[in-house]
Amino acid sequence: MIHMRDFSWKYFSMTGDVDAYLLYKEMDNEQHASEDYPEEDPSTEITDGIQ
Repeated sequence: MIHMRDFSWKYFSMTGDVDAYLLYKEMDNEQHASEDYPEEDPSTEITDGIQ
């Protein structure tokens, strides 16, 4: 997703296209959200002794 974010920023900076900026912001927000809430590793899940 980083490539799409970088591409949309470059396109926006070259053209001033608002849709490209909005796409950049959407990708940026998704990246920050995934950093705030990383996917859990299933191997570290607590199962309360149930197998």
